Amino acid sequence: MRKLVVLKFGGSSLANPNRIKNVARRVVDYKKQNFDVVTVVSALGDTTDDLISLAVQINSNPSERELDMLLSTGEQISVSLLAMAIHKLGFNAVSLTGAQVGIVTDTHHTRARIVSIDCHRINKHLKNESIVIVAGFQGVTQENEITTLGRGGSDLTALALAKALKANLCEIYTDVDGVFSADPRIVKNAVKLPFIYYEEMLEMASLGAQVMQVRSVEVAKKFNIPFHVRSSFSNNSGTFIAGSISDLNKLKLQVKEAEMMEGALIRGVTLNKNEAKITICDVPDRPGVAAKLFKHLSRVDINVDMIVQNVSHTRQTDISFTLSKNDLPKALKATKTVAKEIGAGEVLSDLEVARVSIVGVGMRSHPGVAAKMFEALAYQKINIEMISTSEISISCIIQRKFADKALRVIHSKFLNRAK
Repeated sequence: MRKLVVLKFGGSSLANPNRIKNVARRVVDYKKQNFDVVTVVSALGDTTDDLISLAVQINSNPSERELDMLLSTGEQISVSLLAMAIHKLGFNAVSLTGAQVGIVTDTHHTRARIVSIDCHRINKHLKNESIVIVAGFQGVTQENEITTLGRGGSDLTALALAKALKANLCEIYTDVDGVFSADPRIVKNAVKLPFIYYEEMLEMASLGAQVMQVRSVEVAKKFNIPFHVRSSFSNNSGTFIAGSISDLNKLKLQVKEAEMMEGALIRGVTLNKNEAKITICDVPDRPGVAAKLFKHLSRVDINVDMIVQNVSHTRQTDISFTLSKNDLPKALKATKTVAKEIGAGEVLSDLEVARVSIVGVGMRSHPGVAAKMFEALAYQKINIEMISTSEISISCIIQRKFADKALRVIHSKFLNRAK
């Protein structure tokens, strides 16, 4: 029985003609090994950012529907060029948009969710020995409206297709060698992790690690789809993400138990500089006030992260919360509306904040982890403004100017093995 592999290549892997040709060779190598191959690609290089910039020059507040129409063109360029490169190597290939593949989504433009995938057309081309190249990041509603899946959505396309097609292997190619214990551009002695669990990858992605889209990891975890994050510029093994070592054995991949257990307390340290903080001063301390505020924010699609409410001794309190920096203008408008309705005071915002976090399943059974993290920050005289915890992570909001220093000192405190 033939094996099926789903390969995904990011924009940096396709940034110029030479890189597109390199990707074509890698794809063809799998075909030569008698794999059926489905390849998912992102837009070339910085194309998506360039298109957004162009849209904003035309209209500072573009329609989300029209934005999806515009942004979906980036991946269409990629699939056609890669197909041409594969043809040049003497192999059959066919390029397909998300709509042609049958990726059906809901109606939420710019952040659509996949509802279903019709694999009929892909399977037809695979039976004809063609390499199928799919435009990532995009789909279509039941009313044939083009949608996109949000930033990093090509990861989601790849893993969703791996599930729908029952692929034997899913590989995510990027411009780094895998998932590291911290951003190697900031922490020079960060180490590549040979393997991590879904929940660790999910937490790291949601807390600032930019290797994978959060929703794609959610899909992988939900349907137990092991995948491999690796570099498109080398043949080195990358990082395997799965639910257990036994899942890797199904792929005939050998990861030593000792490698898994080394440094099991903390697996990684992440940093997110795309944070903003809003504080509502002098909020009346009565039931239902917080509910009214955050319900209003949810209605305008604002995702709130950390929330801190001061203890009240004067019948008034302050409420602070963090959110994505990109959502700040819309969130400020909504917050000021509610503040006026409830009789609160001034609404303050701060763009100069960042979030530093530690992640590891080993934290569940080890006391004193938080204290160790706080001590590391205190030693560098870095003040903590907000704290959030989960079973496998601890996050602190700090001033953005200390972000890189905080990442390095915490990594050094917990991951000395990287030295």
